[in-house]
Amino acid sequence: MKMEQVSANCFAVLNEKNLVCDANSGLINLGGGVVIDTQSDLPHGRQMIKLFGKVWPGMPKRVINTHEDADHVWGNQLFEGAEIIAHRTAAERMKHVADPKETQQLLKAANGFLSSMLLKVLHPGALAIARQLLQDYNFDGIKLVLPTTVFDERHVINLDGTEVQLIFVGPCHQAGDTIIPVPQEGVVFAGDVLFRLCTPMGWTGSYAKWLKILDLIISLEPEVIVPGHGPVCGIEGVMEMKAYLEYLRDESRRCFDQGLTSLEASKRIDFGPYGAWRAPARIYLNVERAYREFRNEPEDKPWDSAKSFDSIYQVAKAREIAVEF
Repeated sequence: MKMEQVSANCFAVLNEKNLVCDANSGLINLGGGVVIDTQSDLPHGRQMIKLFGKVWPGMPKRVINTHEDADHVWGNQLFEGAEIIAHRTAAERMKHVADPKETQQLLKAANGFLSSMLLKVLHPGALAIARQLLQDYNFDGIKLVLPTTVFDERHVINLDGTEVQLIFVGPCHQAGDTIIPVPQEGVVFAGDVLFRLCTPMGWTGSYAKWLKILDLIISLEPEVIVPGHGPVCGIEGVMEMKAYLEYLRDESRRCFDQGLTSLEASKRIDFGPYGAWRAPARIYLNVERAYREFRNEPEDKPWDSAKSFDSIYQVAKAREIAVEF
Protein backbone atom coordinates (compact mmCIF):
# COMPACT_ATOMS: atom_id res chain seq x y z
CA MET A 1 0.00 0.00 0.00
CA LYS A 2 1.12 3.56 -0.61
CA MET A 3 -0.33 7.02 -0.02
CA GLU A 4 -0.40 9.61 -2.79
CA GLN A 5 -1.35 13.28 -2.49
CA VAL A 6 -3.69 14.11 -5.37
CA SER A 7 -4.55 17.76 -4.57
CA ALA A 8 -4.01 20.34 -1.83
CA ASN A 9 -6.34 18.55 0.58
CA CYS A 10 -7.06 15.16 -1.00
CA PHE A 11 -5.07 11.97 -0.66
CA ALA A 12 -5.38 8.39 -1.90
CA VAL A 13 -4.22 5.10 -0.44
CA LEU A 14 -3.54 2.67 -3.26
CA ASN A 15 -3.08 -1.11 -3.24
CA GLU A 16 -0.43 -1.50 -5.89
CA LYS A 17 -0.94 -5.20 -6.70
CA ASN A 18 -4.25 -4.24 -8.36
CA LEU A 19 -6.03 -7.58 -8.12
CA VAL A 20 -9.40 -8.44 -6.60
CA CYS A 21 -9.88 -6.87 -3.13
CA ASP A 22 -6.99 -4.45 -3.81
CA ALA A 23 -9.32 -1.47 -3.47
CA ASN A 24 -8.28 2.16 -3.09
CA SER A 25 -9.30 4.58 -0.37
CA GLY A 26 -9.43 8.37 -0.19
CA LEU A 27 -8.98 11.08 2.41
CA ILE A 28 -10.23 14.67 2.35
CA ASN A 29 -8.36 16.32 5.23
CA LEU A 30 -10.77 19.17 5.89
CA GLY A 31 -13.67 19.72 8.28
CA GLY A 32 -12.87 16.90 10.65
CA GLY A 33 -11.69 14.56 7.91
CA VAL A 34 -13.54 12.29 5.48
CA VAL A 35 -12.34 8.80 4.56
CA ILE A 36 -13.68 7.28 1.34
CA ASP A 37 -13.91 3.47 1.45
CA THR A 38 -12.33 1.46 4.23
CA GLN A 39 -10.43 -1.48 2.67
CA SER A 40 -11.03 -5.22 2.47
CA ASP A 41 -9.88 -6.44 5.86
CA LEU A 42 -8.86 -5.10 9.26
CA PRO A 43 -5.06 -5.25 8.72
CA HIS A 44 -5.35 -3.25 5.49
CA GLY A 45 -7.81 -0.88 7.16
CA ARG A 46 -5.35 -0.24 10.00
CA GLN A 47 -2.51 0.30 7.53
CA MET A 48 -4.69 2.81 5.66
CA ILE A 49 -5.38 4.67 8.92
CA LYS A 50 -1.64 4.72 9.68
CA LEU A 51 -0.83 6.18 6.26
CA PHE A 52 -3.57 8.81 6.45
CA GLY A 53 -2.40 9.60 9.97
CA LYS A 54 0.67 11.22 8.46
CA VAL A 55 -1.53 14.10 7.27
CA TRP A 56 -4.58 13.82 9.56
CA PRO A 57 -3.62 13.15 13.17
CA GLY A 58 -7.05 12.18 14.49
CA MET A 59 -9.78 9.79 13.39
CA PRO A 60 -12.11 11.25 10.75
CA LYS A 61 -15.59 12.40 11.60
CA ARG A 62 -17.06 10.93 8.42
CA VAL A 63 -16.71 7.84 6.21
CA ILE A 64 -18.21 7.46 2.74
CA ASN A 65 -18.79 4.05 1.14
CA THR A 66 -18.88 4.40 -2.65
CA HIS A 67 -20.91 1.19 -2.98
CA GLU A 68 -21.78 -2.03 -1.22
CA ASP A 69 -18.95 -4.40 -2.13
CA ALA A 70 -16.99 -5.96 0.71
CA ASP A 71 -13.59 -4.66 -0.36
CA HIS A 72 -14.84 -1.10 0.16
CA VAL A 73 -16.71 -1.52 3.46
CA TRP A 74 -15.12 -4.24 5.60
CA GLY A 75 -12.95 -1.70 7.42
CA ASN A 76 -15.97 0.32 8.59
CA GLN A 77 -15.78 -1.09 12.10
CA LEU A 78 -12.43 0.65 12.63
CA PHE A 79 -14.15 4.06 12.56
CA GLU A 80 -16.22 3.85 15.73
CA GLY A 81 -18.37 6.92 16.24
CA ALA A 82 -17.90 8.26 12.71
CA GLU A 83 -20.84 9.14 10.50
CA ILE A 84 -20.85 6.52 7.72
CA ILE A 85 -22.57 7.70 4.54
CA ALA A 86 -23.75 5.69 1.53
CA HIS A 87 -26.58 5.53 -0.94
CA ARG A 88 -29.74 3.94 0.43
CA THR A 89 -29.44 1.02 -2.00
CA ALA A 90 -25.86 0.29 -1.01
CA ALA A 91 -26.74 0.31 2.66
CA GLU A 92 -29.49 -2.24 2.15
CA ARG A 93 -27.50 -4.53 -0.15
CA MET A 94 -24.44 -4.65 2.13
CA LYS A 95 -26.35 -7.06 4.34
CA HIS A 96 -26.35 -9.55 1.49
CA VAL A 97 -23.32 -8.94 -0.74
CA ALA A 98 -20.89 -7.96 2.05
CA ASP A 99 -21.68 -10.67 4.60
CA PRO A 100 -18.17 -11.88 5.56
CA LYS A 101 -19.24 -15.44 6.41
CA GLU A 102 -19.15 -16.78 2.84
CA THR A 103 -15.62 -15.50 2.18
CA GLN A 104 -14.38 -16.66 5.58
CA GLN A 105 -15.77 -20.16 4.91
CA LEU A 106 -14.16 -20.28 1.45
CA LEU A 107 -10.73 -19.40 2.81
CA LYS A 108 -11.11 -21.92 5.62
CA ALA A 109 -11.96 -24.61 3.06
CA ALA A 110 -8.95 -23.66 0.95
CA ASN A 111 -6.71 -24.12 4.00
CA GLY A 112 -7.97 -27.61 4.81
CA PHE A 113 -6.45 -30.68 3.13
CA LEU A 114 -9.61 -32.63 2.32
CA SER A 115 -11.79 -29.58 1.73
CA SER A 116 -9.22 -28.04 -0.63
CA MET A 117 -9.00 -31.30 -2.61
CA LEU A 118 -12.78 -31.31 -2.93
CA LEU A 119 -12.76 -27.65 -4.02
CA LYS A 120 -10.10 -28.44 -6.62
CA VAL A 121 -12.40 -31.02 -8.18
CA LEU A 122 -15.70 -29.16 -7.90
CA HIS A 123 -14.67 -25.50 -8.18
CA PRO A 124 -11.02 -25.00 -9.18
CA GLY A 125 -11.65 -21.31 -9.78
CA ALA A 126 -12.97 -20.79 -6.27
CA LEU A 127 -9.92 -22.57 -4.87
CA ALA A 128 -7.63 -20.42 -7.01
CA ILE A 129 -9.16 -17.13 -5.88
CA ALA A 130 -9.10 -18.29 -2.25
CA ARG A 131 -5.39 -19.07 -2.49
CA GLN A 132 -4.76 -15.70 -4.11
CA LEU A 133 -6.60 -13.91 -1.30
CA LEU A 134 -4.74 -15.88 1.36
CA GLN A 135 -1.47 -14.37 0.14
CA ASP A 136 -2.48 -10.87 1.23
CA TYR A 137 -5.68 -10.89 3.27
CA ASN A 138 -7.00 -12.03 6.62
CA PHE A 139 -10.77 -11.76 6.95
CA ASP A 140 -10.93 -12.83 10.59
CA GLY A 141 -12.76 -10.57 13.01
CA ILE A 142 -14.75 -8.64 10.44
CA LYS A 143 -18.14 -7.40 11.61
CA LEU A 144 -20.28 -5.70 9.03
CA VAL A 145 -20.96 -2.11 10.08
CA LEU A 146 -23.71 -0.46 8.06
CA PRO A 147 -24.01 3.22 7.11
CA THR A 148 -25.54 5.57 9.65
CA THR A 149 -26.63 8.14 7.03
CA VAL A 150 -28.22 7.30 3.68
CA PHE A 151 -29.24 9.51 0.78
CA ASP A 152 -31.20 9.16 -2.45
CA GLU A 153 -29.95 11.09 -5.49
CA ARG A 154 -27.42 13.62 -4.16
CA HIS A 155 -25.85 14.57 -0.87
CA VAL A 156 -23.55 17.52 -0.19
CA ILE A 157 -21.04 17.91 2.65
CA ASN A 158 -19.49 21.27 3.45
CA LEU A 159 -15.97 20.98 4.82
CA ASP A 160 -14.72 24.38 5.98
CA GLY A 161 -16.16 25.96 2.83
CA THR A 162 -15.11 23.12 0.47
CA GLU A 163 -18.07 21.33 -1.09
CA VAL A 164 -17.98 17.55 -1.37
CA GLN A 165 -20.64 16.12 -3.65
CA LEU A 166 -22.04 12.61 -3.46
CA ILE A 167 -23.78 11.69 -6.72
CA PHE A 168 -25.69 8.42 -7.02
CA VAL A 169 -24.94 6.82 -10.40
CA GLY A 170 -26.00 3.19 -9.89
CA PRO A 171 -26.70 0.62 -10.96
CA CYS A 172 -23.44 0.64 -12.87
CA HIS A 173 -20.73 -1.59 -11.40
CA GLN A 174 -23.00 -2.21 -8.42
CA ALA A 175 -26.48 -1.11 -7.44
CA GLY A 176 -25.42 1.60 -5.00
CA ASP A 177 -22.59 3.24 -6.97
CA THR A 178 -21.70 6.77 -5.91
CA ILE A 179 -19.06 9.10 -7.33
CA ILE A 180 -17.60 11.88 -5.19
CA PRO A 181 -16.51 15.07 -6.96
CA VAL A 182 -14.62 17.68 -4.95
CA PRO A 183 -14.76 20.52 -7.51
CA GLN A 184 -12.61 23.02 -5.62
CA GLU A 185 -9.84 20.43 -5.46
CA GLY A 186 -10.26 19.25 -9.07
CA VAL A 187 -10.69 15.67 -7.85
CA VAL A 188 -13.23 12.91 -8.40
CA PHE A 189 -13.25 9.79 -6.23
CA ALA A 190 -14.86 7.36 -8.68
CA GLY A 191 -15.19 4.14 -6.70
CA ASP A 192 -15.58 1.06 -8.88
CA VAL A 193 -17.22 3.01 -11.65
CA LEU A 194 -13.59 3.23 -12.79
CA PHE A 195 -11.00 0.46 -12.89
CA ARG A 196 -7.53 1.52 -14.01
CA LEU A 197 -5.07 -0.84 -15.73
CA CYS A 198 -7.01 -3.87 -14.54
CA THR A 199 -9.98 -5.63 -16.10
CA PRO A 200 -13.26 -4.20 -14.76
CA MET A 201 -16.06 -6.25 -13.29
CA GLY A 202 -19.71 -5.27 -13.24
CA TRP A 203 -22.26 -7.09 -11.13
CA THR A 204 -25.44 -5.20 -11.92
CA GLY A 205 -26.58 -2.51 -14.33
CA SER A 206 -25.90 -2.20 -18.05
CA TYR A 207 -23.22 -1.24 -20.53
CA ALA A 208 -25.27 1.78 -21.58
CA LYS A 209 -25.50 3.05 -18.00
CA TRP A 210 -21.82 2.47 -17.33
CA LEU A 211 -20.76 4.32 -20.48
CA LYS A 212 -23.11 7.17 -19.58
CA ILE A 213 -21.53 7.54 -16.15
CA LEU A 214 -18.02 7.52 -17.60
CA ASP A 215 -19.15 10.36 -19.87
CA LEU A 216 -20.47 12.16 -16.79
CA ILE A 217 -17.05 11.95 -15.12
CA ILE A 218 -15.41 13.30 -18.27
CA SER A 219 -17.88 16.20 -18.34
CA LEU A 220 -16.88 17.18 -14.80
CA GLU A 221 -13.38 17.91 -16.15
CA PRO A 222 -11.46 16.81 -13.06
CA GLU A 223 -7.71 17.19 -12.97
CA VAL A 224 -7.29 13.96 -10.98
CA ILE A 225 -9.44 10.84 -10.66
CA VAL A 226 -9.01 8.22 -7.94
CA PRO A 227 -10.39 4.94 -9.31
CA GLY A 228 -11.75 2.17 -7.15
CA HIS A 229 -8.90 -0.05 -8.34
CA GLY A 230 -5.63 0.89 -9.96
CA PRO A 231 -3.40 3.96 -10.13
CA VAL A 232 -4.58 7.54 -10.01
CA CYS A 233 -5.23 9.03 -13.45
CA GLY A 234 -6.79 11.87 -15.39
CA ILE A 235 -9.48 11.85 -18.05
CA GLU A 236 -7.35 9.52 -20.16
CA GLY A 237 -8.04 6.68 -17.71
CA VAL A 238 -11.79 7.12 -18.10
CA MET A 239 -11.50 7.20 -21.88
CA GLU A 240 -9.44 4.00 -21.90
CA MET A 241 -11.99 2.14 -19.83
CA LYS A 242 -14.82 3.48 -21.96
CA ALA A 243 -13.02 2.20 -25.06
CA TYR A 244 -12.59 -1.19 -23.41
CA LEU A 245 -16.27 -1.51 -22.59
CA GLU A 246 -17.31 -0.46 -26.09
CA TYR A 247 -14.86 -2.94 -27.61
CA LEU A 248 -16.05 -5.80 -25.38
CA ARG A 249 -19.70 -5.07 -26.04
CA ASP A 250 -19.15 -5.10 -29.82
CA GLU A 251 -17.04 -8.26 -29.78
CA SER A 252 -19.54 -9.98 -27.51
CA ARG A 253 -22.36 -9.10 -29.89
CA ARG A 254 -20.45 -10.63 -32.78
CA CYS A 255 -19.84 -13.84 -30.86
CA PHE A 256 -23.42 -13.95 -29.59
CA ASP A 257 -24.73 -13.69 -33.15
CA GLN A 258 -22.44 -16.57 -34.13
CA GLY A 259 -24.05 -18.77 -31.49
CA LEU A 260 -21.03 -19.00 -29.20
CA THR A 261 -21.53 -19.27 -25.46
CA SER A 262 -20.15 -16.50 -23.28
CA LEU A 263 -17.39 -18.84 -22.10
CA GLU A 264 -16.45 -19.80 -25.66
CA ALA A 265 -16.43 -16.14 -26.65
CA SER A 266 -14.23 -15.25 -23.69
CA LYS A 267 -11.66 -17.78 -24.84
CA ARG A 268 -11.61 -16.34 -28.38
CA ILE A 269 -12.00 -12.56 -28.21
CA ASP A 270 -8.69 -10.83 -28.81
CA PHE A 271 -7.57 -8.96 -25.70
CA GLY A 272 -6.19 -6.21 -27.93
CA PRO A 273 -4.27 -3.51 -26.03
CA TYR A 274 -6.02 -4.56 -22.80
CA GLY A 275 -4.16 -7.86 -22.45
CA ALA A 276 -1.49 -6.09 -20.39
CA TRP A 277 -4.06 -5.11 -17.75
CA ARG A 278 -4.14 -7.17 -14.57
CA ALA A 279 -6.48 -10.17 -14.52
CA PRO A 280 -7.39 -10.18 -18.25
CA ALA A 281 -9.33 -13.45 -17.83
CA ARG A 282 -11.98 -11.47 -15.98
CA ILE A 283 -13.12 -10.74 -19.52
CA TYR A 284 -15.62 -13.56 -18.93
CA LEU A 285 -17.67 -11.45 -16.53
CA ASN A 286 -17.94 -8.63 -19.05
CA VAL A 287 -18.85 -10.94 -21.93
CA GLU A 288 -21.47 -12.71 -19.82
CA ARG A 289 -22.87 -9.35 -18.77
CA ALA A 290 -23.23 -8.37 -22.44
CA TYR A 291 -24.88 -11.72 -23.20
CA ARG A 292 -27.40 -11.11 -20.42
CA GLU A 293 -28.32 -7.82 -22.06
CA PHE A 294 -28.64 -9.47 -25.48
CA ARG A 295 -30.98 -12.06 -23.90
CA ASN A 296 -33.01 -9.24 -22.26
CA GLU A 297 -32.37 -10.62 -18.80
CA PRO A 298 -32.82 -8.44 -15.69
CA GLU A 299 -29.91 -6.14 -14.83
CA ASP A 300 -29.86 -7.46 -11.28
CA LYS A 301 -29.92 -11.17 -12.15
CA PRO A 302 -27.80 -12.89 -9.47
CA TRP A 303 -24.39 -14.34 -10.25
CA ASP A 304 -23.21 -17.77 -9.13
CA SER A 305 -19.86 -16.73 -7.66
CA ALA A 306 -18.25 -20.18 -7.70
CA LYS A 307 -19.22 -20.82 -11.33
CA SER A 308 -18.04 -17.33 -12.31
CA PHE A 309 -14.63 -17.92 -10.73
CA ASP A 310 -14.46 -21.32 -12.44
CA SER A 311 -15.16 -19.68 -15.80
CA ILE A 312 -12.40 -17.10 -15.26
CA TYR A 313 -10.08 -19.98 -14.34
CA GLN A 314 -11.03 -21.86 -17.51
CA VAL A 315 -10.42 -18.78 -19.66
CA ALA A 316 -6.96 -18.30 -18.17
CA LYS A 317 -6.06 -21.95 -18.68
CA ALA A 318 -7.39 -22.01 -22.26
CA ARG A 319 -5.46 -18.87 -23.16
CA GLU A 320 -2.33 -20.02 -21.29
CA ILE A 321 -2.09 -16.92 -19.14
CA ALA A 322 -1.64 -16.50 -15.41
CA VAL A 323 -4.65 -17.48 -13.30
CA GLU A 324 -5.42 -14.27 -11.45
CA PHE A 325 -8.56 -12.56 -10.29
